[in-house]
Amino acid sequence: MRHVAARAAPAHGNVYPAERIDAALSNYFREGNLTALRELALLWVADRVDEGLARYRGAHGIRATWEARERVIVALTGGPEGETLIRRAARIAARSRAGRPQPSQLMAVHVVKDDGLTSATPDALARQRRLTESLGGTYHQVIGDDVAAALLDFARGVNATQIVLGSSRRRSWQHVFGPGVGMTVTRESGDIDVHIVTHEHIGRGRGLLPPRSHRHGRRRTARVWAMAVLGPPLVTVLLHLPGPDLLGMTTAVLLFLPATVAVALAGGLRAAVFAALWATALLNFFFTHPLYGLTVAGLDNVIALAVFLLVGIAVALVVDLARRRADQAAHARAEATTLSLLATSLLGDPRPTTSLLRQVRETFGQRSAALLRCGDGGTWSTVESVGPGPCGDPDQADALVTVGDSLVLALRGHVLAAADRRVLGAFATHVGIALERRRLERDAAEARRQAAGNKIRTALLAAVSHDLRTPLASIKAAVGSLRATDIDLDEDDRSELLATVEDSADRLDALVANLLDMSRLQTGAVTPVHRTVGLEEAVPAALLGGAADGVDIDVPDDLPRVRCDPGLLERAVANVVENALRHNRGPRPVRVAGSALGGTVELRVVDHGPGVPDESKERIFESFQRLGDAPRGSGLGLGLAVARGFTEAMGGTLTAEDTPGGGLTMVFGLTGARTAGRARQRSQHPPRNGASDAGPGRR
Repeated sequence: MRHVAARAAPAHGNVYPAERIDAALSNYFREGNLTALRELALLWVADRVDEGLARYRGAHGIRATWEARERVIVALTGGPEGETLIRRAARIAARSRAGRPQPSQLMAVHVVKDDGLTSATPDALARQRRLTESLGGTYHQVIGDDVAAALLDFARGVNATQIVLGSSRRRSWQHVFGPGVGMTVTRESGDIDVHIVTHEHIGRGRGLLPPRSHRHGRRRTARVWAMAVLGPPLVTVLLHLPGPDLLGMTTAVLLFLPATVAVALAGGLRAAVFAALWATALLNFFFTHPLYGLTVAGLDNVIALAVFLLVGIAVALVVDLARRRADQAAHARAEATTLSLLATSLLGDPRPTTSLLRQVRETFGQRSAALLRCGDGGTWSTVESVGPGPCGDPDQADALVTVGDSLVLALRGHVLAAADRRVLGAFATHVGIALERRRLERDAAEARRQAAGNKIRTALLAAVSHDLRTPLASIKAAVGSLRATDIDLDEDDRSELLATVEDSADRLDALVANLLDMSRLQTGAVTPVHRTVGLEEAVPAALLGGAADGVDIDVPDDLPRVRCDPGLLERAVANVVENALRHNRGPRPVRVAGSALGGTVELRVVDHGPGVPDESKERIFESFQRLGDAPRGSGLGLGLAVARGFTEAMGGTLTAEDTPGGGLTMVFGLTGARTAGRARQRSQHPPRNGASDAGPGRR
């Protein structure tokens, strides 16, 4: 929406009342404010579209460059020409920005050798990084043996459109050993534009040969160069042992060639070429006439030396190519193994995100891995992390990959090779899937919780609509009859109406008490106060107020005392007995009997009603459950739920069993006072040296 349309809405009275229109147009709805907000909105939308495009390309394996946004990559060697290249790339990015809705991106890349050796000074790279960031760009480091391949892998990974390179600093004669990085990138770039920028350091010298393609450490490099330097002289000494003139040129060539091949097999292209040149010089000096000089007499000797040199270099190149392909095959096999393990990591893992982060850390040899989320204020928070010292900000990461709209995967340890970023992208995709699965599980759990809550609310409304209305209607009718002036009531009628009011009020009080008790149980507000109680006293107290009518109490006086909360126990027993009286049938009364079983004291409430099927014995303890032929006015269905909740809060149990001959038996399992006392003593004074508190003969 343009600022003209935005100002028209309040001007027409669609936003503010008439008396505030002028103030709004002259303050918040000024043209400058609206234009700035419009620009911010466009930038936000552009970023979201760009992230969506990156996810789509990754999901469909698209590697070709899509020019959705201009991304200019500038390659830095750490040399003195770096600042010139950065400024030129910034100007190219600024010119490319014209006419595009999205701003161009400037990205500086430095390729580090994977053996840790570099010709660039840290100070120079730090200055170039600060310059890049001051111009609105970002700085990146990747590891790669082949600089050109690593640079192109990075450019394709970020969907770059242009690459800026400096003209080669190699001298002209050094090009005979192979094309430079600039020429290779230009040839292999495809649809990515390549800019070769001139600078004042052209032709001032660089290394002699391209970097070796196989991987070895400093010790191995030292051994290879020792072989290259000492091997040919050692062969020369061996050839002179029989005598200076006994072995000729042919034998010398046959022995020098295996020495050169051995250096190539040991793993050094540079060293192998040096060994070939060194062996050629020794052949010329010691075995080619005139001896002990660098001049060569005879065309055959010239041809022999030239052929030896070419064969030695050719063998070194072939061995190096074979090793390069072997490394690539091993890397591809490692990638395939990693991806196959990654594909199964989400199956059957209760915490897939943590497992994936741990796998990322182990696969890439990082010190730590963290999943970071960007908040509304631009502050970063850690969602999950593994390993010591995880980074809390993307700027602290050695490797970074985007997971979602506001999530990034940050690794700390060392810079990743360009080829490893593809596998890291696959890890990021799986992390996003794991997070999405976790979100769906939370949504499903929340939906189940809401469904259960809705079910309870529906049952509560249905029960309240009848069970609370019935006693209220009885109270209202009785009070209305008592207040009526046109009705003559004798003393018996008045007593009966007052009794109706009292009974209905008691029912309301019981219903409200059960509702309050259930709410306390659901919120965890029930805190029992344990005391030593005798059931022969607690059971009659629970049946006061007329509930004892129709109940046969059989609790022996010598029954062991129990540890419980007397108030909670009385409420639980009263609810269970009330339920038994409601469903009891026939002349036999409800029976409440106590017995001891080991360290547990059982209290059984036995009725002779219709009973409950086995599949419903647990469901009757749920809230708002009324099974069988319970009448509509028989309560909310909370009595048994409250009774079990109170019993379990005291550390006891409440279960349902069948009554022999028909009916239902509720069984309270309570902890005896002696058992509870011994348990407290064991917790305060644990047995030592394997001692047990069991008495003699007890096992």
